[in-house]
Amino acid sequence: MKKVILVTGASSGLGLATAKALQAAGHTVYGTSRNLDKVKDVPFNALQMDVTDDASVKAAVDKVVKAEGKIDVLVNNAGNGITGPLYAMPVDLAKKQFEVNFFGVVRVSSAVLPGMIDKGQGLVINVGSLAGLFGLPYQGLYSASKFAVEGYSESLRMELKNTGVKVVVVNPGDFKTDFTGNREKAPFTLKNDKLKAEFEAAVAAMEKDESVGADPAKLGADIVKIVEKSNPKHNYLIGALGQTIAVTLKSILPGGLFVTLMNDHYGIKKGK
Repeated sequence: MKKVILVTGASSGLGLATAKALQAAGHTVYGTSRNLDKVKDVPFNALQMDVTDDASVKAAVDKVVKAEGKIDVLVNNAGNGITGPLYAMPVDLAKKQFEVNFFGVVRVSSAVLPGMIDKGQGLVINVGSLAGLFGLPYQGLYSASKFAVEGYSESLRMELKNTGVKVVVVNPGDFKTDFTGNREKAPFTLKNDKLKAEFEAAVAAMEKDESVGADPAKLGADIVKIVEKSNPKHNYLIGALGQTIAVTLKSILPGGLFVTLMNDHYGIKKGK
């Protein structure tokens, strides 16, 4: 059945791939971007929306509902990344990270959900991250914002139990997108050569992983399958086995060993 779908952050990367895949599958898709110049010549309906602005979100949602009468599926994909040392992190950067990755989800969901509840059906897909299931060194703000999405989604799912509206979280691993180039790096302000070297090693490791990440089209195809399921699961891990297995390892390994394995991957070696 053809559905009306709203995808946030559809100008590039995972959002663009998702919006294209859903449109190709026969759905009516509205993909949002803060800047419409970034969504030219796309096969779906381009829509201006800034997920950090209440008025912008309301105007965009109202436009879709006026044109289509409803929104069947919301894909909360818009996000950004900030890397840096948590032990010297400016609060302003933490707020900036959460404003998009977490409060953006809350803001758009709160604009769309009342209509879904009135219709007695709907699906919200929140794009989380594997980094929302275990912490990552020097990506702590990103991890924290995605952990927040997990908790929000779990509680929201409980509240919507008797409404006909379902809530799904997809947890992608690394994909090859422009997320890497757009990542904001907090300045390293401490006079500590050892910690600075660890910070630089961690950033290099994360960028290397992303440079050989999967094609975003895979996520788009998986989200099409989720949208078309009558009873989707609560969470979907999407990515290479070498990354998704970390979720299992966290649950079975002693905490200290898991931290050691993660640090080793990111170039933070055991001190002498």
